[in-house]
Amino acid sequence: MSSPAIVGFSGNITRPSKTRSFVDLVVQDIATRHGLTGHTYDIDDVGPSLGAARWSRDLDDRGQTILAQVIAADVLVVGSPTYKGSYTGLFKHFFDLIDPSALRSKPVLLTATGGGERHALIVEHQLRPLFGFFEAFTLPTAVYATDKDFTDGVLRSELILKRAAQAVDHVAVLLADRPGVRLAAE
Repeated sequence: MSSPAIVGFSGNITRPSKTRSFVDLVVQDIATRHGLTGHTYDIDDVGPSLGAARWSRDLDDRGQTILAQVIAADVLVVGSPTYKGSYTGLFKHFFDLIDPSALRSKPVLLTATGGGERHALIVEHQLRPLFGFFEAFTLPTAVYATDKDFTDGVLRSELILKRAAQAVDHVAVLLADRPGVRLAAE
């Protein structure tokens, strides 16, 4: 791609959403550090055609555009609120519409949110295997945040912000050889 892009996709179904704001914070950090464009989407952006779609062609134009941007992204940042120990159903359904080879080798930064620490392994036991199926390159540092890490819907925990910055640092390694991308130290 001539214009590298960072795309975030959040599995939230309501707004405002801590998950979407978290995913967008990571997307914008990557984009700002490297002089790239960044866009964040969620289930609501895909629209009502998602629930009835059996194939990607069943999505309306807006949904197909978002799906195409997710597939074309140079780096994908994903996140889901934790629902009964896993990602949301519509989040999974969205990715079910993607051809299994379409995300092969794509760098994916994993994030998730939940009500408490007991769901922290969602990133390792749910999200990482999902993107492993696609043969995507999931970054080694995944980030999970709880409700207590947010104030008025904004991530405030210094510990979680530091971990997110560490995950974003991994992106620099992947983008270092791409034309038109600047490293954070430049």
